[in-house]
Amino acid sequence: MKDIPKNDIVSEINILKKEKNAIILAHYYQTGDIQDIADFVGDSLALSQKAAANYADIILFAGVKFMAETAKILSPSKKVLLPDMEAGCSLADSCNEADFRKFIEDNKGRTVITYVNTNTEIKALSDIVCTSSNAVRIVESLPPGEKIIFGPDRNLGNYILNQTGRDILVWDGACHVHEEFSLEAILDLKEKNPDAKIIVHPECELPVRMTADFIGSTSALLKFTKTDSANKYIVGTEPGIIHQMKRESPSKIFIPAPPRDSTCGCSECNFMKLITIEKIHKCLVEEKPEIIIEEKILLKAVKPIRRMLEISEKLGL
Repeated sequence: MKDIPKNDIVSEINILKKEKNAIILAHYYQTGDIQDIADFVGDSLALSQKAAANYADIILFAGVKFMAETAKILSPSKKVLLPDMEAGCSLADSCNEADFRKFIEDNKGRTVITYVNTNTEIKALSDIVCTSSNAVRIVESLPPGEKIIFGPDRNLGNYILNQTGRDILVWDGACHVHEEFSLEAILDLKEKNPDAKIIVHPECELPVRMTADFIGSTSALLKFTKTDSANKYIVGTEPGIIHQMKRESPSKIFIPAPPRDSTCGCSECNFMKLITIEKIHKCLVEEKPEIIIEEKILLKAVKPIRRMLEISEKLGL
């Protein structure tokens, strides 16, 4: 494939999208240039909803593999592309099928709720899928006495347990990005910026959450910074979201919460950052790599995702 000057790639991508009736869905954790060329940018819930309802023939997912798999599950007749198949997820990898199946069998009679940040095989074992945007509300929508298994994120699971008081067994998995935030560095930033509010994702560890002025999903954090009266925020999630925060509130200041590793300025998801403009262009030209899911697994995995979407719609989420 011919080399194209970077300043022409965006134009070529737009032409290819029209020619092929393709759309680009991008997560908030992508780099700013990718968010700017996307047809839709959102968190996992909004992206799932968009993947389930669009008129494109091709969905190119600027995100990680489980997100592209979710799009394929919801739109099996469409061609779903992921520019780099190495764009995985440490959280999804922390929950393998054999071990999770045994966990369910050892705790029979519980409703299995899994975070969308899982591989297709885990979704196929689930009763309901959730995202950080709707997890608490979905649990609260179930009968008060219902016993629950939640996986794979231990921090989000414990947050849901604390918020709802429900009987929940939590799988012991975690996101490497959200577990790497340094409590000491955040408190030091707060001391240097006393006018800043600390806002964090519920995947963060409890001590970090305890420092927060606000806890929420990526979309909730974005909405909070738009409507809140403060002018400065310490942001405890993947810093890609700051691109949207600056677009929505250009006069405000956003400081990425630092990780424990002092050699790095912010806690980025290396998997998310594998997607680039150049890879998106190549992917659209070649229409590969393509997400392929065995029909038997797909039919099982779609049920808990559909249930999530149905509950979310009823709750107005």
